[in-house]
Amino acid sequence: MTSSAKPSHPAVRAFVDAINAQDQQALWAVLAKDATVVDVGTERDLHAWVERELFSSHARMEVVRESADGLSIGARFHNDIWGDIDTAWEFTVSDGVIRRFVTGPG
Repeated sequence: MTSSAKPSHPAVRAFVDAINAQDQQALWAVLAKDATVVDVGTERDLHAWVERELFSSHARMEVVRESADGLSIGARFHNDIWGDIDTAWEFTVSDGVIRRFVTGPG
């Protein structure tokens, strides 16, 4: 995958697109109602994490690589809290929605 390409997995692509569009409704639509997030090795409160790390801090993601199955990506991530950082993301998807994602430095 080349820089700025769209992820190949539909749920992961919807996740990235929702973040980049700052579209909360689209993000919650692609996350399972009981989805979980692990950030730098610690499970976080999903709703609080999404609000703080993605929406109130104006997050953006530029995908730079992905795994063959499309469920792991590397991205240049930017938000108003952390600035620009290289991140890794791993997604667990079933029934078309993200059940869990894990992120940290990449």
